[in-house]
Amino acid sequence: MKKNTHIGSDFDDFLKEEGLLEEVTVTALKSVLAYLLQKEMEEHAIPHTEMAKRLGTSRSGLARLLDPKNQSVTLLTLNKVASVLGKKLEIRLH
Repeated sequence: MKKNTHIGSDFDDFLKEEGLLEEVTVTALKSVLAYLLQKEMEEHAIPHTEMAKRLGTSRSGLARLLDPKNQSVTLLTLNKVASVLGKKLEIRLH
């Protein structure tokens, strides 16, 4: 029996074959973004109205941003979130 030492790449291959890799990747990235933003708000006791103001959006826009299932995020919004988190947005193609 062949021992599988590359489970990650095999799983990626499986997702790709099923046509799910892009959706799963985007959902995971959005979940991380929502988590980091929510964590920042909690750690610094920033109310939703204040965070929405910092991001230049409405409370409902912030709610969509914090919803890990909502994948509609613009590059401008990602850049604003990075700035609010004290980070710099980097996009790389591999």
